[in-house]
Amino acid sequence: MQASHLTKPKQEPISKKYKVLKADDMNKCIGCYSCMLACARIVHGDYSPNKSAIQIETRDGHKMVANICRGCFDPPCADACPTDALLPRTGGGVRYHADQCMGCGNCVKACSAQVIRWNSEEKRPIVCIQCGTCTQFCPHNVLSMEVRE
Repeated sequence: MQASHLTKPKQEPISKKYKVLKADDMNKCIGCYSCMLACARIVHGDYSPNKSAIQIETRDGHKMVANICRGCFDPPCADACPTDALLPRTGGGVRYHADQCMGCGNCVKACSAQVIRWNSEEKRPIVCIQCGTCTQFCPHNVLSMEVRE
């Protein structure tokens, strides 16, 4: 005889949640570039902050600005890619398949936010893949991953 309190309850299906990068409180940014260094090193395999998909800069000499991918639902950069190296990502943004990239640069020109950077050494784009690595290294929690359903 089985005790009913020992049976596992049926689990409800978990809804898939997608996240995109946000920089909502740039007033807290101190310009340490930890996010840029983390992205360059961990995601793009380089130690130069120029190889980061996120770029932090000053505007008007006193305001910090984060140039980040907006996570477009219908990304023009993916539409401009003739080889499907950039494909729309469910929830916004793109998935990047470097092995399919022919180095045409169409994605850089097509980006509506003008945040796709060009790696002139490798002749490839530096694209944000919405992984959230940069958020983990921001000491003041300026960056976050916003949930989209």
